[in-house]
Amino acid sequence: MSTIIYTKTDEAPLLATYSLKPIIEAFAGAAGIEVQTRDISLAGRILAQFADRLPAEQQVPDALTELGQLATTPEANIIKLPNISASVPQLKAAIAELQEQGYDLPAYPESPQSEEERDVRARYAKVMGSAVNPVLREGNSDRRAPDAVKNYARSHPHSMGAWSADSRTRVATMTERDFAHNEQSVVIEQQDTLTIQHVAADGTVSVLKESVPVLAGEVIDATFMDVAALRTFLAEQVQAAATEDVLFSLHLKATMMKVSDPIIFGHAVETFFADVFGQYGEQLAAAGLSASGGLGGILSGLDAVGEQAGTIREAIEQRLAQLPRLSMVNSDKGISNLHVPSDVIVDASMPAMIRNGGKVWGPQGEEDDTIAVIPDSSYAGVYQVVIEDCKEHGAYDPTTMGSVPNVGLMAQKAEEYGSHDKTFEIAADGAVQVVDSSGTVLMEHQVSAGDIWRACQTKDEPIRDWVKLAVTRARATGDPAVFWLDRERAHDANLIAKVETYLADHDTEGLDLQILSPVEATRLSVERIRQGLNTISVTGNVLRDYNTDLFPILEVGTSAKMLSVVPLMNGGGLFETGAGGSAPKHVQQLQSENYLRWDSLGEFLALAESLRHLADRQGNERATVLGDALDRATERVLSEGRSPARRLGQIDNRGSHFYLALYWAQELAGQGQDAALAQFFSPVAEQLSAQAESIAQELIDAQGSPVDLGGYYHPDDELTFAAMRPSATFNSIIDGLVGQRA
Repeated sequence: MSTIIYTKTDEAPLLATYSLKPIIEAFAGAAGIEVQTRDISLAGRILAQFADRLPAEQQVPDALTELGQLATTPEANIIKLPNISASVPQLKAAIAELQEQGYDLPAYPESPQSEEERDVRARYAKVMGSAVNPVLREGNSDRRAPDAVKNYARSHPHSMGAWSADSRTRVATMTERDFAHNEQSVVIEQQDTLTIQHVAADGTVSVLKESVPVLAGEVIDATFMDVAALRTFLAEQVQAAATEDVLFSLHLKATMMKVSDPIIFGHAVETFFADVFGQYGEQLAAAGLSASGGLGGILSGLDAVGEQAGTIREAIEQRLAQLPRLSMVNSDKGISNLHVPSDVIVDASMPAMIRNGGKVWGPQGEEDDTIAVIPDSSYAGVYQVVIEDCKEHGAYDPTTMGSVPNVGLMAQKAEEYGSHDKTFEIAADGAVQVVDSSGTVLMEHQVSAGDIWRACQTKDEPIRDWVKLAVTRARATGDPAVFWLDRERAHDANLIAKVETYLADHDTEGLDLQILSPVEATRLSVERIRQGLNTISVTGNVLRDYNTDLFPILEVGTSAKMLSVVPLMNGGGLFETGAGGSAPKHVQQLQSENYLRWDSLGEFLALAESLRHLADRQGNERATVLGDALDRATERVLSEGRSPARRLGQIDNRGSHFYLALYWAQELAGQGQDAALAQFFSPVAEQLSAQAESIAQELIDAQGSPVDLGGYYHPDDELTFAAMRPSATFNSIIDGLVGQRA
C-alpha cells in the first residue's frame, strides 16, 4: 500500500489536524493510500528525549529521528505542518505543562552545574529552535503561490495600508562590527575534522567545539557580533526614536537563531531599560531574572527580588512612560515588543509592518511610524529597499502585482540556520580560531568577553542541487532567476564561485540567470512586481525564510497560502504547508470561544502535491485523480468563500474542512478518468450535499463557549477530537468510509 506521512505538530495546525486528517484518511484510503501520523510536536520531541525517565505507557518514539532517516530514501512522502521552534520561555512552559500532566521531566537548568544538569540541558537543546526543519530538509526548497491562490488574491484583494512619501519609518542596522562585517569564509579542499578554540590573552587554549566533521568542497564561515558595538548601536536607536518621536521596534528571530538572538534581545532590553538595570541589575540577577528572557519574564518574577520588587516595577513603568514609545505585540494586554523573545520574529513582523503602510502599534493602541531595529546588517537592506519603494510609489496592488517565488538552499542543513552547536557567548578576551587537523588556523577573530561568535557550514552537494533546481524552475516558468548573493560578502563570494562553476553543468541557453546582491535583487524584484512580472529569488537558507514571508504576505496576504515543495535529493518528497506565525492567537480564540480561524489551505495544497508525487514515484494513477480533484475543490473553497472567517457565527476551520470534503467528493464523482472512484464517491457527494445545511448548522452551534483541550502544548486526544469534530452528521459520513476502497 502507498503511504503518506502526515506530521503531528503544534498549536493551530495541530488542532486542525484533528479535524482534517480523518477526511484525508477516508478519501485516500479509497485509492489504497495509507495516511500515517508521526508526532514531531514540541511536547513529543521533549518526551522522546526523556524516554529513559518515563514508564512504558508514557514513552513516545523519537519520530523526528525516524523521519530524518526516511527523508534520505526514495520512498519518503512527508507532509510537514508548521511546528514550534521553541524559545526558552516556550520550552519551560511546555515542560511545566507536561509535568502537571504527570510526566516525570526535569526542570530546564538555566546554569547547569553538575554533569546531570549538563546532560539535561543538552537534551533540551535538541528540541529548541530549528530542531525539526534541518533534520527533515534533505532537499532544497521550491516555494511559490499556486494559481488558485494567485487568482483568488487578484479577484479578492486583501487590505493594504496606505503609504505616505513623508513616512518616518525606516530600518536601522549596524554599519560595522556585526556578523555581516566580521565574516570570514573558506572552502575546504579535502575531508577533514576541525576544532574551534579560544585562545586567551595569556595563551591558555580552551576548546569550544571539537571534532567538527567537514567534507571536501564545504564552505565554512566564521564571524562574531561585537557586543560593545551592538550596545552602542542600540543606545543610538533608542535615542533616535525618542528624538524623532516614533516607535522603537526590535526585529530578530530568537526562535530559529536560538543561541545568538536571545542574547541580542537581552542586550536590547538592558539598553532600553538602562537606568533600571544600572540601578537594580545586581538584584535582578540575584533573583535569576535575565534580560534575555524578556521584560515579561522580569515582571512576572519580580516577587523573587524581595522588598525592592515594587520599587523596580515602578522604575520599569516610569521608563515605559517616557520616550521613545515601545512598539507593542498586544497593546490591550500591555505586551510590548521587548516582553517575550519568541514574539520578535523578523520575517513575520517586518512584512506585516510594510503591508500596514509602515505603521506598527504603540502602547496606547495607536498606529505610528517606527524605527525598525535589525542589528545585523546581512539582510536588513532588503526591507529598507521595500520601504523606500513604497514611500516613492505607494502600497503594492494585489490585483496586479507579480510574484517572487523562491528556490532556497536548505538541503542537509545547508547554510545552517543559526548554527546552534557552533555559536558561543565568549567568556573572556582573546581570539577564537578555526583550526584544521594539521593545526593550521583557517580563520581567526579577536574577541572580547560577551561577544557572540558563530561558525556555519554549507555543504557542496546541496549547492549543486540548488543550482540545478534554480535552472529547472527558470526553464519551467520562463521567468528570470536571480541568485541573491553579494560579491563583497565573504560567504557569498565563495558561493558565487560555486554557482558559476555548476551552472556550466546545465543547458542555460535562453534563460535569464543573474547574480545580484540582496539589495540589488530586491530593487529588481519590486520593480518587476509593479509591472505584474515574476522574478524567481534563488537564496540561501536564512534569506529563504525571510523572502518566503515578505513577498507572499504582500502578494496574497499570508505566507500560509504558499505551496512549498522540497524535492528530496534521494528521490523522495517533502511537502510543507505554510507558516504558523499566528497560530498562538488562533489557539487562544478556540479555547475562549470554540472558534478556530486557522486556514488549512496550505495543507490542502501540500496534500495535492503529495498525491501527485506518489503517483509519479509509485505509479498509483488514482493518486493523480485524487490530487487533481483536490486542487479543483480547493479552488472552489476559495472562490465560493468557504475559507475560515474571523467572527463567531461564520465558517471556521472545521467548516472549511466540511466544504472541502463536499467539493472534493463532488469533483471525484464528476471526473471521468477513474470510473470506480467516481462510482465510489457519488453517494458520498450526495450524502454530504443532502446534509450540508444540517452539518453547517451543527458546526455553527458548537461555537461560542470556552473549550477545554486538556493542554496547550500537549492537548488531550479525546477532548481535542470532540472539540474539532463537533458535527455528528458529518462524522458519521466520513467515518463510514474508513476501511473501504473503490
